[in-house]
Amino acid sequence: MAATDTSNNVRHRDTSAPQKDHPTENGLSTPGVKPAELHADELRNWRKHVEQVKAGILEEVQDQLSGLLDRAITESMESFSQHANGHVGTNGPKNATRVHKPEDGKVFIARQSLLDELFEISHIRTIFNMFIAALFLFIISTFVVDYIDQGRLVPEFDLFFYAFGKLSVVLWSWMFMFTYTLLGPYFVLSVWGELYHSSAWKTLVSITAALLLGAAEAAVLLVFPIYVILHHQLPPASRFIITVEQIRFFMKSYSFIRETVPSVIKNKPKEGFPPKLPTLSSYLYFLFAPTLIYRESYPRNPYIRWNYIGLNLMKIMGSIFYLNFILVRLCIPVFTNDNVKPFTTKTMVLAMFHATLPGMLMMLLGFYAFLHCWLNTFAELLRFADRMFYKDWWNSTSFTNYYRTWNIVVHDWLFYYGYRDFLFLSKRKFRSAAMLSVFAISALVHEYALTMLFGFFYPVMFCTFAVIGVMFTFAMNDKRKSHFWNIIMWTSLMLGQGIHVCLYCQEWYAQIRCPRTGTSFWELVTPRSWFCDYQ
Repeated sequence: MAATDTSNNVRHRDTSAPQKDHPTENGLSTPGVKPAELHADELRNWRKHVEQVKAGILEEVQDQLSGLLDRAITESMESFSQHANGHVGTNGPKNATRVHKPEDGKVFIARQSLLDELFEISHIRTIFNMFIAALFLFIISTFVVDYIDQGRLVPEFDLFFYAFGKLSVVLWSWMFMFTYTLLGPYFVLSVWGELYHSSAWKTLVSITAALLLGAAEAAVLLVFPIYVILHHQLPPASRFIITVEQIRFFMKSYSFIRETVPSVIKNKPKEGFPPKLPTLSSYLYFLFAPTLIYRESYPRNPYIRWNYIGLNLMKIMGSIFYLNFILVRLCIPVFTNDNVKPFTTKTMVLAMFHATLPGMLMMLLGFYAFLHCWLNTFAELLRFADRMFYKDWWNSTSFTNYYRTWNIVVHDWLFYYGYRDFLFLSKRKFRSAAMLSVFAISALVHEYALTMLFGFFYPVMFCTFAVIGVMFTFAMNDKRKSHFWNIIMWTSLMLGQGIHVCLYCQEWYAQIRCPRTGTSFWELVTPRSWFCDYQ
C-alpha cells in the first residue's frame, strides 16, 4: 500500500510539473513523459540552438568572406593581366604598359555598389520605401499647412531657387577650372618628360616644372574660385558646387602627376624617341570618372543602362527636394528666432536635440544622393565598372572602420597619397603621426568647404572631426566587435549631426541679425552668435 502511494505521488509530480523533466546527457529520459512529446521538445530545442549557431556563424564569417572574395577577384584579375601582358611582351613592343600590382596602389575590379545589391532583397527595399513614404508625408504636410495658413495649394520653393541662384556664374567658372585642369598639368608633364631625360640638369628641370605647376594650381584652383565666390556673392548651393569642384580638380590633377611622374622617370626612352606619356583621352576620361586614383585604363561594362541613369537622376532630384522640406519644416521654424529672444542654455540644449533628426536625415540624404546616385550615374555613363564607392559603414562598431568605409573614393586618395606616402618618406615610422596628419588634412578641407558654403568661419566641423573624431578613433578601435558599439557609433553620429545643424543654423541667423561692422581678422573669425544682442 505504501508502495502504491509512493508510485502515485511520483506520477503526480511528473504530470504537474513537466517543465522540470528533461532528457539527461546520456540520453535517458524522465519516467512518465510520453516519447512523442519528448521528441517534439528535443526537436524544438535543437532547432532553436541551430538557429542561434547559424546567426552567430553568419555574423562572424560575413566580413571575412567578403574580404576573401574581394581578394580572390583581385588576384584573379591580376593573374589575367599578367597573362595578357606576357603575350604583349612577347609579340609587342618592349615599352608596353606595366601591370599594376596591388602593392603599387589601388586595383580596380568590376563590382556593383553595395546598395544596388542590397535593394534586391525585399526587406531592405521596404526600408527604402519607408523613406519615400516619409517624403510623401512632408509634401502632404506642406500642402496642408500652406492651405490652412495662407489659403493656397501651390508650395513655395523659395529656398531651393535661392540656394541654386546665379548658376551661369557657376557654369563659366567651372568651364575655366576644367579647361585648366585638363590642359595645364598635361602640358607641364609633357614638356618636363621631354626635357628630363635629355637634360643634364634633371633636378633643376624637375624643380622648375614643380614650381610652375604649383603656381598655376594656386592661381587657378585656389585663388580664382575664392575670388568668384566672394566677388559675385554666390548663394550657398552655388558656392558649394564651385568649392567641391575646386577640391576635386586639385585631387584629380595631383593623382595624375603622382601616378605618371614615377613611370616617366623609370622608363627612359630610346634616343630620338619621345617619352611614353599617357594619352590626353585617358586623362580626360579620368577627370569625369568617379574615382580620384588615376589609371590609364579601368574595367568597363559592355553597355550603358539608360533607364538606370534616368532613375538615379530622379532620385537625386527627389533627395534635393527632400532636403528642402527638411529645412523648411524642421530647421527654419526652430532657428529663425522670430520672437527676437536670445538663445539661452536651455533653448540651446533643446534645439540641439531637436536638430538630431533633421541632421541625421541630411547626412543619409547626402550619402545616398551623392555617394550612391550621383557617382553611379557618372559610372554608368562612362561604363566605369568598379562601383565600390562605399562599404557597409552602417554596420561599423568602431569609428576607425566608419572612416574607412563611409567614402571609399576620398579614403583611397588620402590613404595612398597621404598616409602611405608619409610612411614611405619616414621609412615606415611614425604611423600615429601619419594617421593624425591625414585626419588634420581631411578636417581642414571639410572645414574649408563649409566655410565657403555658409560664408562665415565657425570651426564646428573641425573640432568634432579633428578633436572628438580622433579621440573616438582611439577609444573605439577595430577591437570593438559587439553590437553595443554599433549603437554607440550611431548615437554619436546623431548627436554630432545635431550639434552641427544647431550651431551652424544659429550662426547663420546671428550673421543676419548682427552683421559685421568691420573687416579685421578677429571680426571675420569670431562667431557672431557668441556676442549677438537679440534685443
